Amino acid sequence: MVTEAEQRQRDLTAWAGSVPDPELPVVTLAELGVVREVRETAPGGRVEVELTPTYTGCPAIETMATDIERALREHGVPEVTVRTVLAPPWSTDDITPEGRRKLAASGIAPPRGGAAPGHGPVPLTLAIRCPNCGSAETSLISRFSSTACKALRRCESCREPFDHFKEL
Repeated sequence: MVTEAEQRQRDLTAWAGSVPDPELPVVTLAELGVVREVRETAPGGRVEVELTPTYTGCPAIETMATDIERALREHGVPEVTVRTVLAPPWSTDDITPEGRRKLAASGIAPPRGGAAPGHGPVPLTLAIRCPNCGSAETSLISRFSSTACKALRRCESCREPFDHFKEL
């Protein structure tokens, strides 16, 4: 049996996490793994959210915070504080399986797992599968794409360019 307090916590976490990422709107902030903690400091009152950017200096962090505040206020939360936390750092391993599926479905090759700190360096020559045809025969066009967290690649089989969410 779920208590009222547990249900409230689940709701707050779901509302904060349901916000689409401003640079990758196909995934939510929860699916991206950047919402670290949501806690209510007083029943029915103030809510604090901890948010970790995908990299230090991410230009979308202010937009994410504003969107989380708006989402919670729309659900009747009167006071919302969003804090940026840098430790532990975000890793592409924090992206949920659903987030990876959505990235691939939208034509962005998701990052491979196991790239978190402590797993060793990520070689630049690992095969990246094309999200369009599935071929591993792809080449790097540019280390940076539409955002700093993505690289631009081209499939040698279907010849289509695509974004690859870089491993961090």
